[in-house]
Amino acid sequence: MTAVIRTDQLSKHFFRLQALDRLTLEVPEGAVYSLVGPNGAGKTTAIKIFMNLLAASSGQAEVLGRDSRHMRGKAYTQIGYVSENQEIPESMKVGGLLNYLRDFYPTWDRDLENSLIKQFDLPRDRKIRALSRGMKMKLALASALAFHPKLIVLDEPFGGLDPLVRDQLIEGLLERAQEFTIFLSSHDLAEIESFASHVGYLEQGRLRFSEEMTSLTARFREVELTFDVERPLPSPLPSTWLQTKSAGAVVRFVETRFEQAQTEAEILRVLGPSKDASFRPMTLRAIFLAMARKSGEA
Repeated sequence: MTAVIRTDQLSKHFFRLQALDRLTLEVPEGAVYSLVGPNGAGKTTAIKIFMNLLAASSGQAEVLGRDSRHMRGKAYTQIGYVSENQEIPESMKVGGLLNYLRDFYPTWDRDLENSLIKQFDLPRDRKIRALSRGMKMKLALASALAFHPKLIVLDEPFGGLDPLVRDQLIEGLLERAQEFTIFLSSHDLAEIESFASHVGYLEQGRLRFSEEMTSLTARFREVELTFDVERPLPSPLPSTWLQTKSAGAVVRFVETRFEQAQTEAEILRVLGPSKDASFRPMTLRAIFLAMARKSGEA
């Protein structure tokens, strides 16, 4: 499958701060790829390098088969970009901005523009400065979709928006998702889980994992074991177990490489036979927290 975004050992430092540390990932064509991680993990830095808004310190990034260092001019006519901190000329009216942008994109679709204006309930004759934050984000997304881009890049698009606006933005994306690849960074994990096909976890500039959402959720489980008597924890414990805790006769941990038969065999080897065992699937938020706590403990 063709990679729409590809990086190889991509690094960026600002003086002594290592914002990205040898980032290597691939975003397949047609994916909805979500890059998640704590504040300061390097997500926005990565996106700015993809868009040639920042220069990498070392390594390479390719976007739509082009070296990101050469992204300029016509290359941007294939990419829709929406950022949480995107600046829009607020003195213009909604219709005036769309009229202005239209000439920059040969593939601009007036019928699609009108459809998006109606779908997002955007008032063409209103000054942009008079719009709410949610309406400004709708306008930014409409502007990014109207020219049929091959790639949509979204940097924290849902931050500070009410649930109704988030739903409208996501609906607008998903209705046309078969036309393009989506790459986004976001802290809104519940929303991401509902539509992302791939997820990468970035922490302190390093990519901890990158995989399909179905694969990720399949391999993480919250495990709870009940024994006949109090069971002390041996050392060392398997490296795939996180947050292992013992409370009386109950042992709990997060299994990061869950396979029913293999996990049960490992439990028997390490802790002995249990009276009862449960293996509960985890939400993306719970997985994110488990990874973040692991880092904090380290």
